[in-house]
Amino acid sequence: MSDNELEEIRKRKLEEMKKKMLEGDKVMEIEVTDNDFDEKVIEQSKKVPVVVDFWAVWCGPCLIISPVLEKLAKEYEGKFILAKLNVDENRMIAQRYNVMSIPTVKMFKGGKIVDEFIGAYPEPLIRQWLERNLGD
Repeated sequence: MSDNELEEIRKRKLEEMKKKMLEGDKVMEIEVTDNDFDEKVIEQSKKVPVVVDFWAVWCGPCLIISPVLEKLAKEYEGKFILAKLNVDENRMIAQRYNVMSIPTVKMFKGGKIVDEFIGAYPEPLIRQWLERNLGD
């Protein structure tokens, strides 16, 4: 292998590393609790929309919808943040937002709820919901 070929490989690898590092700066998914909800959801939603997944470990539909939301959060590359709140461990916030059934998914923008849905929607419907609410 020549020096030029090695230099090309080195440059390509360096560019790949830079790209991965930049992508790593985009926060796409977070866990939230009663203690940090206002900071991580309400305040953050003033900068970028935050989609909150209210869920519980024992909830079958929650376990179905969770990977779909995670996939879409990655796919949308920082257009929204996915926040996950376990309702069994964080009852105060669940009560504040009248979460009676799970999974419940709420979108916050500007510190307020702009839309929500309850149940394990299929991916195409969640995608439509995101498009409708993210497109300003």
